[in-house]
Amino acid sequence: MATSTHLLLPFLEAAQAQKHVTHNEALRLLDGLVQLSVKDRDLAAPPSSPAEGDRYLVASGGSAEWSGWDLNVALWTDGAWMRLPPRAGWRLWVEDEGALLVYDGAIWQPLGAALGLLSVGESVEVARGALGGSTGVAVTEEELSGLSGASVTSGIVIPNRAICLGVSTRTSTEITGATSYDCGIAGEPAKFGGSLGVAAGSSNAGVIGPTAFYADTPVVLTANGGSFTGGAVRLAIHYLTVGVPT
Repeated sequence: MATSTHLLLPFLEAAQAQKHVTHNEALRLLDGLVQLSVKDRDLAAPPSSPAEGDRYLVASGGSAEWSGWDLNVALWTDGAWMRLPPRAGWRLWVEDEGALLVYDGAIWQPLGAALGLLSVGESVEVARGALGGSTGVAVTEEELSGLSGASVTSGIVIPNRAICLGVSTRTSTEITGATSYDCGIAGEPAKFGGSLGVAAGSSNAGVIGPTAFYADTPVVLTANGGSFTGGAVRLAIHYLTVGVPT
Protein backbone atom coordinates (compact mmCIF):
# COMPACT_ATOMS: atom_id res chain seq x y z
CA MET A 1 0.00 0.00 0.00
CA ALA A 2 1.32 3.43 -0.94
CA THR A 3 1.96 5.87 1.89
CA SER A 4 2.77 9.55 2.29
CA THR A 5 6.44 10.51 2.43
CA HIS A 6 6.83 11.98 5.91
CA LEU A 7 4.07 10.64 8.17
CA LEU A 8 3.60 7.33 6.29
CA LEU A 9 -0.16 7.85 6.08
CA PRO A 10 -1.80 5.15 3.93
CA PHE A 11 -3.36 6.29 0.65
CA LEU A 12 -6.72 5.13 -0.66
CA GLU A 13 -6.48 3.05 -3.83
CA ALA A 14 -8.74 3.85 -6.77
CA ALA A 15 -10.65 0.54 -6.76
CA GLN A 16 -10.12 -0.30 -3.09
CA ALA A 17 -12.91 -1.99 -1.14
CA GLN A 18 -13.67 -0.88 2.42
CA LYS A 19 -11.95 2.45 1.96
CA HIS A 20 -13.00 3.48 5.46
CA VAL A 21 -10.43 1.06 6.92
CA THR A 22 -7.53 2.83 5.24
CA HIS A 23 -9.02 6.24 5.96
CA ASN A 24 -9.45 5.45 9.67
CA GLU A 25 -5.89 4.12 9.85
CA ALA A 26 -4.61 7.45 8.52
CA LEU A 27 -6.73 9.32 11.07
CA ARG A 28 -5.28 7.21 13.90
CA LEU A 29 -1.78 8.06 12.76
CA LEU A 30 -2.59 11.76 12.54
CA ASP A 31 -4.24 11.71 15.96
CA GLY A 32 -1.10 10.12 17.42
CA LEU A 33 1.39 12.39 15.67
CA VAL A 34 -0.09 15.89 15.68
CA GLN A 35 0.87 17.97 18.77
CA LEU A 36 3.11 15.07 19.81
CA SER A 37 3.28 14.49 23.57
CA VAL A 38 4.34 11.37 25.51
CA LYS A 39 3.75 10.34 29.10
CA ASP A 40 7.29 9.08 29.72
CA ARG A 41 10.61 8.36 27.96
CA ASP A 42 12.23 6.00 30.49
CA LEU A 43 10.31 2.78 29.85
CA ALA A 44 11.77 -0.02 27.72
CA ALA A 45 8.77 -2.33 28.18
CA PRO A 46 5.09 -1.47 27.73
CA PRO A 47 3.10 -0.47 30.84
CA SER A 48 0.59 -3.05 32.07
CA SER A 49 -2.59 -0.98 31.82
CA PRO A 50 -2.34 1.74 29.14
CA ALA A 51 -5.28 4.00 28.41
CA GLU A 52 -6.56 4.66 24.91
CA GLY A 53 -4.31 7.23 23.22
CA ASP A 54 -1.38 6.88 25.64
CA ARG A 55 1.97 7.55 24.00
CA TYR A 56 5.49 6.73 25.18
CA LEU A 57 8.97 7.40 23.84
CA VAL A 58 10.55 3.95 23.96
CA ALA A 59 13.84 3.83 25.88
CA SER A 60 16.90 1.89 24.65
CA GLY A 61 16.52 -1.87 24.94
CA GLY A 62 12.86 -2.03 23.98
CA SER A 63 11.26 -5.36 24.84
CA ALA A 64 8.00 -7.33 24.46
CA GLU A 65 5.70 -5.49 22.01
CA TRP A 66 8.27 -2.66 21.92
CA SER A 67 11.19 -4.83 20.82
CA GLY A 68 13.19 -2.99 18.15
CA TRP A 69 11.30 0.25 18.79
CA ASP A 70 14.13 2.10 20.56
CA LEU A 71 13.64 5.92 20.35
CA ASN A 72 10.35 5.42 18.49
CA VAL A 73 6.99 6.61 19.78
CA ALA A 74 4.61 3.87 20.92
CA LEU A 75 0.89 4.70 20.66
CA TRP A 76 -1.77 2.58 22.38
CA THR A 77 -4.86 2.57 20.19
CA ASP A 78 -7.72 0.09 19.64
CA GLY A 79 -6.20 -2.39 22.08
CA ALA A 80 -2.74 -2.59 20.45
CA TRP A 81 0.57 -0.73 20.27
CA MET A 82 1.28 1.23 17.10
CA ARG A 83 4.84 2.21 16.21
CA LEU A 84 5.51 5.80 15.11
CA PRO A 85 9.09 6.04 13.73
CA PRO A 86 10.50 9.57 14.18
CA ARG A 87 11.89 11.79 11.44
CA ALA A 88 14.52 14.52 11.82
CA GLY A 89 12.96 17.70 13.12
CA TRP A 90 10.14 16.12 15.12
CA ARG A 91 9.39 17.85 18.41
CA LEU A 92 8.01 15.99 21.38
CA TRP A 93 6.77 17.04 24.84
CA VAL A 94 7.64 14.72 27.76
CA GLU A 95 4.78 15.14 30.21
CA ASP A 96 6.36 13.77 33.40
CA GLU A 97 9.47 15.96 32.96
CA GLY A 98 7.97 19.09 31.43
CA ALA A 99 10.67 18.91 28.75
CA LEU A 100 10.60 19.58 25.00
CA LEU A 101 12.80 17.30 22.87
CA VAL A 102 13.88 17.48 19.22
CA TYR A 103 14.87 14.48 17.08
CA ASP A 104 18.00 15.22 15.06
CA GLY A 105 17.88 12.08 12.93
CA ALA A 106 19.83 9.98 15.42
CA ILE A 107 18.85 10.93 18.99
CA TRP A 108 16.29 12.99 20.90
CA GLN A 109 17.87 16.12 22.36
CA PRO A 110 16.56 18.84 24.68
CA LEU A 111 15.38 21.80 22.63
CA GLY A 112 18.11 24.07 24.03
CA ALA A 113 20.88 21.62 23.12
CA ALA A 114 19.49 21.04 19.63
CA LEU A 115 19.33 24.76 18.89
CA GLY A 116 22.49 25.72 20.79
CA LEU A 117 20.52 27.82 23.25
CA LEU A 118 21.64 28.69 26.77
CA SER A 119 19.57 27.18 29.52
CA VAL A 120 19.06 28.53 33.02
CA GLY A 121 20.44 26.44 35.87
CA GLU A 122 23.05 26.18 38.59
CA SER A 123 25.72 25.21 36.05
CA VAL A 124 25.48 26.06 32.34
CA GLU A 125 27.92 25.20 29.55
CA VAL A 126 28.32 28.24 27.32
CA ALA A 127 30.95 27.02 24.85
CA ARG A 128 32.23 23.66 23.59
CA GLY A 129 34.97 22.94 21.07
CA ALA A 130 35.09 20.17 18.48
CA LEU A 131 37.32 18.06 20.74
CA GLY A 132 35.10 18.45 23.80
CA GLY A 133 36.82 21.27 25.68
CA SER A 134 34.24 23.48 27.37
CA THR A 135 33.68 26.65 29.34
CA GLY A 136 30.84 27.01 31.81
CA VAL A 137 29.26 29.48 34.19
CA ALA A 138 27.98 28.34 37.59
CA VAL A 139 26.53 29.52 40.88
CA THR A 140 26.37 27.50 44.12
CA GLU A 141 24.23 28.65 47.03
CA GLU A 142 23.77 27.93 50.73
CA GLU A 143 22.06 29.50 53.71
CA LEU A 144 24.14 29.46 56.90
CA SER A 145 21.71 29.67 59.80
CA GLY A 146 22.07 29.65 63.58
CA LEU A 147 25.41 31.48 63.34
CA SER A 148 27.58 30.85 66.38
CA GLY A 149 31.18 31.51 67.41
CA ALA A 150 33.98 33.68 66.09
CA SER A 151 33.60 32.36 62.54
CA VAL A 152 31.45 30.06 60.43
CA THR A 153 32.62 27.95 57.49
CA SER A 154 30.34 27.15 54.57
CA GLY A 155 29.45 23.66 53.45
CA ILE A 156 29.64 24.71 49.79
CA VAL A 157 33.05 25.36 48.25
CA ILE A 158 34.72 27.21 45.43
CA PRO A 159 35.59 24.14 43.31
CA ASN A 160 39.08 23.02 42.46
CA ARG A 161 40.15 24.47 39.08
CA ALA A 162 37.32 27.00 39.07
CA ILE A 163 37.80 30.68 38.25
CA CYS A 164 35.93 32.54 40.95
CA LEU A 165 34.25 35.83 40.06
CA GLY A 166 32.99 36.59 43.54
CA VAL A 167 30.84 35.60 46.49
CA SER A 168 27.61 37.48 47.20
CA THR A 169 25.82 37.54 50.54
CA ARG A 170 22.49 38.54 52.05
CA THR A 171 21.71 38.66 55.76
CA SER A 172 18.42 36.75 55.75
CA THR A 173 17.88 36.84 59.54
CA GLU A 174 19.32 39.58 61.75
CA ILE A 175 22.71 38.63 63.14
CA THR A 176 23.22 38.90 66.89
CA GLY A 177 26.42 39.06 68.91
CA ALA A 178 28.54 40.62 66.15
CA THR A 179 28.36 44.25 65.03
CA SER A 180 29.38 43.32 61.46
CA TYR A 181 31.04 40.45 59.65
CA ASP A 182 33.60 39.76 56.96
CA CYS A 183 33.22 37.32 54.07
CA GLY A 184 36.30 35.59 52.69
CA ILE A 185 38.38 32.44 52.87
CA ALA A 186 40.96 31.09 55.30
CA GLY A 187 43.89 33.55 55.37
CA GLU A 188 41.89 36.27 53.56
CA PRO A 189 38.88 36.87 55.82
CA ALA A 190 37.56 39.93 53.92
CA LYS A 191 38.35 38.76 50.36
CA PHE A 192 34.70 39.14 49.28
CA GLY A 193 33.71 41.97 51.60
CA GLY A 194 34.45 43.47 55.02
CA SER A 195 32.31 45.00 57.78
CA LEU A 196 29.11 43.70 56.21
CA GLY A 197 25.72 44.57 57.69
CA VAL A 198 24.05 42.43 60.36
CA ALA A 199 20.52 43.77 59.78
CA ALA A 200 18.08 41.54 57.92
CA GLY A 201 18.15 42.41 54.21
CA SER A 202 21.74 43.70 54.17
CA SER A 203 23.52 42.44 51.07
CA ASN A 204 26.86 42.58 49.30
CA ALA A 205 27.96 41.68 45.77
CA GLY A 206 31.49 40.61 46.64
CA VAL A 207 33.11 40.68 43.21
CA ILE A 208 36.83 40.14 42.76
CA GLY A 209 39.18 40.00 39.81
CA PRO A 210 38.74 36.52 38.28
CA THR A 211 40.84 34.25 40.49
CA ALA A 212 41.75 30.60 39.88
CA PHE A 213 41.46 28.17 42.78
CA TYR A 214 43.47 24.95 42.88
CA ALA A 215 41.66 23.18 45.73
CA ASP A 216 38.09 23.02 46.96
CA THR A 217 37.85 26.14 49.13
CA PRO A 218 35.01 26.93 51.56
CA VAL A 219 33.80 30.44 52.35
CA VAL A 220 34.40 31.76 55.87
CA LEU A 221 32.26 34.36 57.67
CA THR A 222 34.18 36.12 60.46
CA ALA A 223 32.40 38.04 63.22
CA ASN A 224 33.49 41.57 64.14
CA GLY A 225 32.93 43.24 67.54
CA GLY A 226 32.00 39.96 69.25
CA SER A 227 31.13 36.38 68.37
CA PHE A 228 28.07 35.29 66.45
CA THR A 229 25.16 34.30 68.71
CA GLY A 230 22.48 33.96 66.05
CA GLY A 231 21.25 34.98 62.63
CA ALA A 232 21.47 33.65 59.09
CA VAL A 233 23.32 34.58 55.90
CA ARG A 234 22.68 33.40 52.35
CA LEU A 235 25.80 32.82 50.22
CA ALA A 236 26.22 32.51 46.47
CA ILE A 237 29.55 31.52 44.91
CA HIS A 238 29.87 32.76 41.31
CA TYR A 239 32.48 31.05 39.11
CA LEU A 240 33.59 29.80 35.69
CA THR A 241 34.26 26.13 34.95
CA VAL A 242 36.86 24.69 32.58
CA GLY A 243 36.22 21.32 30.94
CA VAL A 244 39.14 19.47 29.34
CA PRO A 245 38.90 17.91 25.84
CA THR A 246 37.52 14.39 25.70
